[in-house]
Amino acid sequence: MANTAQAKKRARQADVHRARNTRQRTELRSRIKKVRSAIAAKDKSAAQLAFREATSTIDRLVGKGLVHKNTAARYKSGLNQQLRALA
Repeated sequence: MANTAQAKKRARQADVHRARNTRQRTELRSRIKKVRSAIAAKDKSAAQLAFREATSTIDRLVGKGLVHKNTAARYKSGLNQQLRALA
C-alpha cells in the first residue's frame, strides 16, 4: 500500500492510465473485428471503410506507444491481404 503522497498520486495515475489503455485496446480489437466481419460477409465497400478506420486507430495507438510498430504493421498487412483476396 502506498504510504507517501507521491506514491498515492502515482497509484491514482496508474489506475487512470490502465483504464484508458484498456478502452483504447478494446477499441482497436473492435475495429479489427469489424473489418474481418465485413470481409466474411463479402461486403467490399463496408470492408474498405472499416479497414480505413482500423488503420487510423492502429496508427494512432502506435504513436501513443500502446502497440508496437511491427505489431501494427502485421495487423494492417494481414487485414489488407484479406481485403485484397476479397476483390
